[in-house]
Parts: sequence; structure tokens; C-alpha cells
Amino acid sequence: MSDEAARQSGGSSQASGVTVSDVQELMRRKEEIEAQIKANYDVLESQKGIGMNEPLVDCEGYPRSDVDLYQVRTARHNIICLQNDHKAVMKQVEEALHQLHARDKEKQARDMAEAHKEAMNRKLGQNESQDPPQAFAKVNSISPGSPASIAGLQVDDEIVEFGSVNTQNFQSLHNIGSVVQHSEGVSCLRRGELAQVRNGASQNSRADQ
Repeated sequence: MSDEAARQSGGSSQASGVTVSDVQELMRRKEEIEAQIKANYDVLESQKGIGMNEPLVDCEGYPRSDVDLYQVRTARHNIICLQNDHKAVMKQVEEALHQLHARDKEKQARDMAEAHKEAMNRKLGQNESQDPPQAFAKVNSISPGSPASIAGLQVDDEIVEFGSVNTQNFQSLHNIGSVVQHSEGVSCLRRGELAQVRNGASQNSRADQ
């Protein structure tokens, strides 16, 4: 094996750190070798079209006098060495491309995992930043047949919003009395979940701040 083939073969141990530039350099070297092989085949062609296997002696066993034997032998030797170099470079190209492809797949998987993690963290942060609705009163009792009972309010419901009254502007139960006739609905927390009931639902219910 030539020095070039040995160098390329030894470089396989460094394939793990291969870059696109390394692949481009290998391809450049491959093209150089192919050009040199063609040049040596042209030498053989110039010697009456003699190839790699035609005999260099005549029918009587004497060296042929119609061709330059030195040029033919040299060209044949160069072609054999260059073909070995070409095989070595092609192997390196294949290994380098495989390494790059595998590394790209790993990077893509890492990027997808990081994007998913970031999205989950962002969603978690949004959920944590959204404060649950705050109640300003709690239903302690409901009279049977009252509007509150008919509307569907239940004992232990926590009033979050009564018409325009909410935890931001609630001052006393008088606030509720002043809007009860015009309220469009009541929002309450029921067993930890937000529920909606009809208007006027708590006008007869007794609530504590």
C-alpha cells in the first residue's frame, strides 16, 4: 500500500471528529487520484493502445520493440498504486459521511428534546404564573326553594364573581345587594373547580367574607 493509502487508513481512527471540510478535502483528493489514473491510462493508450494485461514480449519471446517498455511498466505500476489509494480514499469518504449523518441525527434528536423541554418549562411557568381565581365570600347555607337553591348554588360554594362584584372591588355584602337585580351570572369555586350559576343565585344565601 502506498503512503497515501496508509495515511488515509490510519485516519479512520480520527473519523469521530470529522467535519464537512474533511469530507470536502477527501473528495478533492479522490478527484486528484482519478485524474492521475486517467493520465497513466492515456500513457498506455499512446503506446499502441496497450492496456494493463497485454504481453510486453513478441511471439518469439523477445521484448517488444514497438512500444516504450519503461513507460508502459511505469504507467501500469502507477495505476495499481493509485487504484489502491482510490479505494482507501473512498472508504474514508464513506466512513466520514456515515459519521456526519449519525451526528446530524443525534443533534436533531437533542434539539427536539431540548425544544420539547423548553416548551414544557414555558407551559409550566405560564401555569404557575396564572393565579387561581380568588373568592370573596363563601356560601354557608341555602334556604330550600330560594333563588339560590333554584339557581344551583350549593353550600360551601366560594363566590368568585357576582355580576360586576369581584375580589378586586368587594367591600361588603351590600355590594352584592346593589347589583343582584342586574347581575348576569355568578362564578364560584366548587370543589376547587370554577362553576357558573344563573343570575340572582345568591340573593337569599347567607355568605361570610
